Amino acid sequence: MAARLPDAATEPARLHEAMRYAALDGGKRVRPLLVYATGDLVARQSGSSPDAATNTALDAAACAVEMIHAYSLVHDDLPCMDDDDLRRGKPTVHRQFDEATAMLVGDALQAQAFLALVELPARSLHAGLSELGRAAGSLGMAGGQAIDLAAVGQTMTREALEGMHRRKTGALLAAAVRLGWLAARTDEPVPEALQRYASAIGLAFQVVDDILDVEGDTVDLGKTAGKDAAQNKPTFVSVLGLEHARTLAHSLADEAAGALATLGPGAERLASMADLIINRKH
Repeated sequence: MAARLPDAATEPARLHEAMRYAALDGGKRVRPLLVYATGDLVARQSGSSPDAATNTALDAAACAVEMIHAYSLVHDDLPCMDDDDLRRGKPTVHRQFDEATAMLVGDALQAQAFLALVELPARSLHAGLSELGRAAGSLGMAGGQAIDLAAVGQTMTREALEGMHRRKTGALLAAAVRLGWLAARTDEPVPEALQRYASAIGLAFQVVDDILDVEGDTVDLGKTAGKDAAQNKPTFVSVLGLEHARTLAHSLADEAAGALATLGPGAERLASMADLIINRKH
């Protein structure tokens, strides 16, 4: 991804340094890995290795979705949002630089994501741009964040909570899977089973996040533990209780596994990604 970001020495150097600080150092890279795992499924189903053009398209999709994710974290940490000082085990961008720079970092990373995505082949470019735009916008991640901010101190039903997080967290994770399919294979629509898998892991990621916010510690998480409870935010733990939240996470893992089972051989990497999401400790 470093090659798809402006060099830190290029003016405005401080902004470019901050963009690279936000996007390159740390993170689990779950969304890019989902892009590549889906590309691996396509290759195994076709019985051939991806060619150079396909690899370039997968790289572009992986970088684009991670840039959107990185920008969302920069903005999410700002004082006007979740107001956090720690991300990925280091000072948040607005603490390392300043708030105005952090705002511009998010803006620039979002634009850079779409610049990366134009490397998709022409036959899938329109679909890829539409996919990322929907996942990042008001009907996806940004909309989920808006609902999340409005929900502070409020009571939410499980259904409302799921709806919020299918946008805030799930939309971009699911988009990573669909972008992997578009980058590697454009002659067929995304299989319904793959859509079910993407939906299940997208919600499971947030359920596990809520559990870790209660059970984890700041050093392991790389961000402030216990922040949701301190801010009185509805979570799967606060709505369902800790044990029922764990049960939901494992139920979603089973749902993802069941969906993959219908896709035939070649989904091992996607199965490994589901395991990573469910069993992670940070």
